[in-house]
Amino acid sequence: MQIYPLSEGSFTIDQSKVLVPFDTSIENLQNRSKGSILIEVQPFVVVTENDIILFDAGLGYFNKAGILQLHDNLMKVGIDPSSVTKVFMSHLHKDHAGGISYLHPTHQERFISFPYAKYYIQKREFDLAMSGQSLSYIADQVSILNEFSGVVWLHDDEGTIDNLIHYQLTGGHSLYHQVAWIKEDESIFFFGGDVAPQLQQMKARFVAKYDLDGKKSMEWRQMWWQQAAIENWTFAFYHDIQYPTYLASNKN
Repeated sequence: MQIYPLSEGSFTIDQSKVLVPFDTSIENLQNRSKGSILIEVQPFVVVTENDIILFDAGLGYFNKAGILQLHDNLMKVGIDPSSVTKVFMSHLHKDHAGGISYLHPTHQERFISFPYAKYYIQKREFDLAMSGQSLSYIADQVSILNEFSGVVWLHDDEGTIDNLIHYQLTGGHSLYHQVAWIKEDESIFFFGGDVAPQLQQMKARFVAKYDLDGKKSMEWRQMWWQQAAIENWTFAFYHDIQYPTYLASNKN
């Protein structure tokens, strides 16, 4: 199993839910807007024996060369975007779901980003994203899923996809947030989305104000941290600038 972080950069975000690019190499962290936090935005791609699996989809922006940044990042690690077989979404907040589809810069028509992949989406999370109840979702980014034949709607709180990906509904960050594990040979990969977004949050009793239920998220993290140390999980941290991946056995 090979794991590649696909960083789209560092950003600050506050209660406005607007992500502002932040260059950590030249900007002073103390100058960020009051009440904002600094995060990385980085989907992950996992290459197994039979699949190429994308975990969350980034912001969905185009780079200066006119290429979808997510596609460019995949190509930089030697993966043709058309070869992605599965896209697993932890939830559909705009910083995770922007790359599900893209707006063609010339035709102004929206296309699915990975037309040959199966998209695994919690149906209740999709319905919430389409309801317009929260600024964290952009319905235009995800509405195309209703028409795409490659969507596999997940209705259960827990299950297994093709005997490979085990998923579990957690809530915590968003109402229908889910996490996933892949076990191949003796390796266990864990993607915790925004319930387990950064290494430091795993190590402390941290309650995030931006979570729907911060206490619940903290309890999940504490349980996973203990289990991971026993089973040697490799964590993938979507919002961690310093530690995109982390082998849990390193904790000691």
